[in-house]
Amino acid sequence: MSSPIDAVVHQTPAPTGHARLAWAPWLLIGAVFVVAILMRQVVPLNTDVSWLLVVGERMLDGQRLYRDIIEINPPMAAFAYLPGVALGRALHVDPRHVIDAQLLALAAASLFATWRIILLSPRSTEVSWGPFAIWAAAVVTILPMHVFGQREHIATLTFLPALAVYALRGNREAVPAWAVIIAGVGVGVTLAFKPFFACPAALCILASVIRSRTWHLAFAPENIIAGGVVAVVSLGTYLLYPEYFTVTYPLVRDTYLSWSMSLPVIFLNAATLLLVIALASVALTWRSGRRDGLLLVTVVASIGFAISFFLQRRGWPYHSYPMVAVAMLAMGYAAMTGGGSSAPLRGSRASTVLLLTAAFALGLQWFNTRIQVGPLREALAGLKPHPRLLVLSSEAAIGHPLVRDIGGVWVSRQENLWIRAFVRLTRERTSVDAPTNARLNEHLALERSWLIEDFRKLPPDVVLVDNLRDGWGDWARADAELLQLLRPYRPVGSVEGVDILERTE
Repeated sequence: MSSPIDAVVHQTPAPTGHARLAWAPWLLIGAVFVVAILMRQVVPLNTDVSWLLVVGERMLDGQRLYRDIIEINPPMAAFAYLPGVALGRALHVDPRHVIDAQLLALAAASLFATWRIILLSPRSTEVSWGPFAIWAAAVVTILPMHVFGQREHIATLTFLPALAVYALRGNREAVPAWAVIIAGVGVGVTLAFKPFFACPAALCILASVIRSRTWHLAFAPENIIAGGVVAVVSLGTYLLYPEYFTVTYPLVRDTYLSWSMSLPVIFLNAATLLLVIALASVALTWRSGRRDGLLLVTVVASIGFAISFFLQRRGWPYHSYPMVAVAMLAMGYAAMTGGGSSAPLRGSRASTVLLLTAAFALGLQWFNTRIQVGPLREALAGLKPHPRLLVLSSEAAIGHPLVRDIGGVWVSRQENLWIRAFVRLTRERTSVDAPTNARLNEHLALERSWLIEDFRKLPPDVVLVDNLRDGWGDWARADAELLQLLRPYRPVGSVEGVDILERTE
C-alpha cells in the first residue's frame, strides 16, 4: 500500500505545483526536527536524565548499580542511556548531545515505523496523512520541552508502533512479521521501564479483541514477544542485580511508595485538562463518523496511560507525558483526518487550528515546569575548576545538571539525599506503626552511613548545603561526625538558601 507521497514518486511526471505539494509535508516535518534540535540547545538538560548520565559513566568505570550507585528505578532506567554514554565517551563528546541525537533518531524511526504499519491497511487510502504527520512529529519532539529524554518520553516512542498493529488486529487485517517484531519489542521495552505501563497495553489488547470479536488475539505474537522481553529483563534483574530486591526495593516500598500527593495535585492539573480537551474533541468527531480503529486504540491508550499516571500518585509533569502525548495524537488525528470518516472535527478550520494551538501551548508550558534553584552555576564559576561536588539536600535539581555544567565530579552514590525527605513525608502523610518506624530509622541510618563513606572516599572540593528545604545545615551541625568532616570547609557565598562551602586545604 502506498501513501499519497509515494504515489508522486512512482507516477508519471506531474505538474511542478503538485510535486511541491507532495514534498511539502516532508519539508515541514524536517523543519519540526530542526526546531527540536535548536530547542535542545536552549532548554536545560532534564534533572533525572543528567543523573542517569552520571550513572552510566560510573557503570562504565566499573561501579556496580544498587551497591556503588543507588538508583530508585529498575535497571532499565540506567541501561536506556548506557549506549549513548559509551558512544559519547568513545567520540569524546558530551553524552547529553549523543542522547539528544539518539532520542530524535528514535522519534523519527518510531513515527516512520508507525506510518508504514498504518499504510498496510486498505483503509489508509481514505486519509491524507501530511498534516497529521507534521503534528505527530511536533508532539514527540517539541512538546516534551524539559522532560525530553525522560524514561516516559522514551517509553512513549517505543509504544507508538504497537498502536498501529493493535488497529490492524482490531480490523482483522494481516500483520507482517517485521511489524509484529517492532511492536512486540517496543511494548516490552515500554513495560520494562515501569509496571504501570501495563495499563495502556492491556486496554489496547482488550480493545482489539472486542473490536475484532476474536478472543485469541489476546495471545497475538506481538503480545507474546512483549511478555518475553519483560520476562527476560525481570530475570536478568533478579540474577545480575539482586541488591535491587534486597536493598533498593525495601527503601522504595517503605518511603517513596508509602505516601501520595494530595488529590488536587494528582487530578487537577494541566495534564488532566489536556486529556479532557483531547477526548472531548475526539468525541465530537466520532459523533459524525464511523468508529476508526486507529483512533479507537489511540484513545484507549491515552486512557491507559492516564490510569498509570494517576496510579503513580505524584502529579508530576514527566509522569504525565505519555498520557498527554497520546491524547494529543488522538486529537490531532481526529481534527485533521476526521478519524477515518469524511468529516473532520466539527467547526471551522480556524477554530480547529486555534484549539490545537492552544492545547499545544498549554502542553509546552506544563512540560517546561522545573525547579528554580538560582544562579548556582555563576556562583561556582570562580572556584576550583572541575570540582568534586557534594550536595546536602533532598532536591535533585540543585546538583543536576549543575555538576555537568561545571565539568565537576559527583561525590555521592545517590542522585540526592531522598531517603530523609521521603521518610519525613511518610511520617507526615501516613500512619506509622512501631515496626515501620523502626525500619524508617534503619533507612535513615543507612543513608547517613552512605553519605559519610562517600565523603571520606572522595572528599569534595565544594559542598552545597540546602537550608531552604528541611534545614540540612542544622541537620549536619547536629551530627558530630559530619560536623568534623565539614571543619576544613569555609563559607564563600549563598544562593537562594543554598550555602556554598569550599575546602580550604
